[in-house]
Amino acid sequence: MRREIQSYLQGRPDMLMFVRENPGWYRKLSRSPEKVFEIEQEAKIFYGRTFPQRMDRLNEGIQFANMLLGMMNVMGDNN
Repeated sequence: MRREIQSYLQGRPDMLMFVRENPGWYRKLSRSPEKVFEIEQEAKIFYGRTFPQRMDRLNEGIQFANMLLGMMNVMGDNN
């Protein structure tokens, strides 16, 4: 692997962990170093950092909070 790719990965611990967890990227980056931009997109998807994934998590949190509030209202009405 080229030194500039190695130094890039050393500077980005999240990308380094992604490459370690997906060793096929070692080969891809060694053969085509320009794919470093593709690895960023893949890592975002892997770590759940894309906008739709963040919105899904936010939506799940809101639904959970609504459920808890609904349960608290039901328990408060019974007393």
